[in-house]
Amino acid sequence: MLRDVLTTFEGVDTWPCDEINYIWRHGNVRYPSDEIPADQASPAVKKYIRGRFEHIAKQTAAEVVVEKTCANSLRVPFVDAVVPEAKYLFIYRDGIDATGSAKLRWTAKLDIPYILEKVRFVPKMDLPYYALRYFWARFYRFFSKEKRLAFWGPALDDMQDILQKHDLDEVCALQWQKCVEQSENAFSTMPEGKVLRIRYEDFVRAPKEELKRILDFMGREVSDESISSAVSGVSAKSLGKGRQSLGEAKVKQLEELVGDTLRRYDYL
Repeated sequence: MLRDVLTTFEGVDTWPCDEINYIWRHGNVRYPSDEIPADQASPAVKKYIRGRFEHIAKQTAAEVVVEKTCANSLRVPFVDAVVPEAKYLFIYRDGIDATGSAKLRWTAKLDIPYILEKVRFVPKMDLPYYALRYFWARFYRFFSKEKRLAFWGPALDDMQDILQKHDLDEVCALQWQKCVEQSENAFSTMPEGKVLRIRYEDFVRAPKEELKRILDFMGREVSDESISSAVSGVSAKSLGKGRQSLGEAKVKQLEELVGDTLRRYDYL
């Protein structure tokens, strides 16, 4: 949502797909999780990823390239080693609502147009590896009691252990917790002016005011009329839907599981 809002402005653009995890993982494609450490950002890896940024910037004539890959929340120091000049928008939301949304993706049916959008940006030499993983994930869903994929979303270091010990709701909540905590740990060490924290609920309730704050952080001067137009489709109607879909008993269970992080961000 935020990426799509930002890229309505002149000089701000992004890739024509949802995210580019394949590009970020090139050179580390067989690393067992998305928690790739900064020392894995070799000169060759940096050159490749930065080359992709330079290509999209040239292709779209962008002064600012916006990039939103969920798994980057687990490897901020790695990202910063690759693009040290980057600024970060740390947008977070109620972890229970996020759990409800993530569960839908874990159990989603095949979406061919979505896949074709992303596959265009898979490095050619990595295609066989990802093709096998993708077919395994789909095959697993066919036989799964929870009708879930074998894997989805940011891959944690101990993902297989988590999948064996927890049900899908708990897995989603733990993914949210780890992503938020890992990001916060990295951002807390960065100098002032490099990170802007954005509460999702605040953004959807007061999008014009929040977007103005974001644009100021980015150093972009935009008219009030353009800001109003950019957020015309932003709505707060999704707030609480995740909690409602999970039910009171499950919400209470998840609040106990990830309560420390919920409290840290005033969601509990």
